[in-house]
Amino acid sequence: MTSNAGQASATQRVAEAASVRGLDIEIRERPAAGSLEEAAALLGIPAAGIVKTLVVKRSDDTYLFALVPGDRSISWPKLRAVVGVNKLQLPDPERALAATGYERGTITPVGSTHDWPLYADERIVGERVAMGAGAHGYSLFVDADDLIRAYGAVVADISQPLP
Repeated sequence: MTSNAGQASATQRVAEAASVRGLDIEIRERPAAGSLEEAAALLGIPAAGIVKTLVVKRSDDTYLFALVPGDRSISWPKLRAVVGVNKLQLPDPERALAATGYERGTITPVGSTHDWPLYADERIVGERVAMGAGAHGYSLFVDADDLIRAYGAVVADISQPLP
């Protein structure tokens, strides 16, 4: 578990990175949630309003971020086609932390220790979304279009309904 000082420094890193990119964000503290659905209920938004930031490993040990609505999952065939590779996978928690500086469940491209390419599912366009804020117990709110613009994200159909 991350210490309170570690949480404050992670959310501060997010806020500073957003400021550098001219990105208007709101970081909200919230009670711990045991699931995405519980987090959505605590925030008073639908599950689709929470965007999962998934760090994805390529075969050459580089990474990318995939932004997917909370009520959907990555479509691996679609994402591979958009990225133009044959193999992608989710890294283990230690590699995800090393690639981003954030623990799983808190990952956001904002303030990541590396500026990995960003791929956003087309379903988030035009929405104000919540996502990880770098620390457990916090959510970042941002206009998806502003995030996409600030990070030069590729927008495509990269998700599928949850099984």
